Amino acid sequence: MLTSLELDLVENLILSGQSLEQKRDSAREILNALSVEELEAYGTKINQYQNQLGNPDDTYWFSLQEVKKLMQNEINRRRIATLGLTYSNGEPAAMSGAELASMLKSNVRFKSTDGIKDATLKLSEEDRAWWHDAKLGMFIHWGAYSILGRGEWVMHHEQIPAEAYRNIAMSFHPEAFDADQWVTLAKDAGMNYMVMVARHHDGFALWDSPGSYGNYTTMQAAARRDFIQEYTEAAHRHDIHAGLYYSPMDWRFPGYFDPVEQYENALQMKQQLYDQISELMTRYGQIDILWYDGSWLSHKGSDAGGAWLWEPVKLNRMVRTYNPKVVINERSGWEGDFSCDEGPHDIRGGIIPFPWEKNFSVGGSWAWQPGNKAMALEKVMDLILNVFVRGGNALLNVTPDKDGKIPDDQVLLFRQIGEWMKVHGESIYGTRGGPFQPLDDVYGATYKDNVIYLHIFNPEAFSHVLLPAIQQQVLACQTISGRAIPYRQHADGISIQLPEDCVEAIDTNVKITVDRAVEGILTN
Repeated sequence: MLTSLELDLVENLILSGQSLEQKRDSAREILNALSVEELEAYGTKINQYQNQLGNPDDTYWFSLQEVKKLMQNEINRRRIATLGLTYSNGEPAAMSGAELASMLKSNVRFKSTDGIKDATLKLSEEDRAWWHDAKLGMFIHWGAYSILGRGEWVMHHEQIPAEAYRNIAMSFHPEAFDADQWVTLAKDAGMNYMVMVARHHDGFALWDSPGSYGNYTTMQAAARRDFIQEYTEAAHRHDIHAGLYYSPMDWRFPGYFDPVEQYENALQMKQQLYDQISELMTRYGQIDILWYDGSWLSHKGSDAGGAWLWEPVKLNRMVRTYNPKVVINERSGWEGDFSCDEGPHDIRGGIIPFPWEKNFSVGGSWAWQPGNKAMALEKVMDLILNVFVRGGNALLNVTPDKDGKIPDDQVLLFRQIGEWMKVHGESIYGTRGGPFQPLDDVYGATYKDNVIYLHIFNPEAFSHVLLPAIQQQVLACQTISGRAIPYRQHADGISIQLPEDCVEAIDTNVKITVDRAVEGILTN
């Protein structure tokens, strides 16, 4: 447990209410006074303190995360100075995760909020519009770890030696894999894009990769197949946007765990990253999304904390030369085109005023485990609708087994999602969150052109709601099917009388047509 003096230090490092320049100066003064041993001890204690907090205020939880990152990144800065290198290769983002949570009054958990800024790399709003319009995607975690069925981190958690794990990976021979079936399921679920894991932290590549260290690919395994080629060809055939997940880190390299003492080995891992990203961006036609994960080093610090090694700005400039319009997330250490919130926790708070995506697994874990059951439809819909009304996208992960078969209960769930989207999709696709700010557990809204779609989650509570006033004149109020709903537009807001027989089980949609295009989000 942190002592009162240690808590005072943490509070000082939270640095609320200061300008960016003041924060840097204050943090530098505090960190300079601490030894490496003290920084390491504080980081460990803060971690233990977080675990004891139970259900803390999200802003404070984020603040503790930021302090841990500061301490670990300071340790990294001092260590890499011995190599004659600098800590980062660019200017860090100006706002921390804690500050975002406070500003937005939200419990979103963006992992990488300190990415290196480089606006020349970011896509324009126009080039990213298709992604924002798409709203819903399928995530696929599948690889050598699926043979064991104990999660994608099994090699690390169970300390399986690299050679022993390689023997397992080389037996990879999925007999039921059919890329067209996967793509068809995504389409049936109303999804417009997919992201498949091309290579996870274990280093096993699911394509024919000349750049793979030690020829560690599915082409060398029993399968003798390039699964990324089969997947991307199927996606292009069925006209769905194809994305690829890639992890820069690789547990086979000692240099990952100690990049300073084993710098030459870490540079080999970095070369593999550049070679393999080049392959993925040049050999499989149009790749629409590049989804990085795991740029932190030695399982410590932040993604941007590994920028001194990976050089993410240089890396993504290379990506842009091959594929100028690919949408890139923020987990390479560069700030990215969109941010990610990971996990099945509920989303509360206001509309997020920048591109973001929530990703979670519907199968109980990221990779296949035989005893897991699919999430209930009602829970999944509650999660994704609360994302949509806050302006985000949702990426839902499935867990194919070692043979490439997606569990039946996950298939059923995706088809149920698709049935809902067939009826209500106009209130989701191509929309943005707003103009009304969500009222947690009661309602939220999306809009497109001159139509506002209310998503009512609790009709009883909504019956007491007066919607905020808007500048536009309401012309009609109706259900998705076209049935008129009584309403009154006052100077101070809009009241809607929702008939009981219009209430739907998951989300009651009310379509409000106004006299001109909706612009901007109300602050309430």
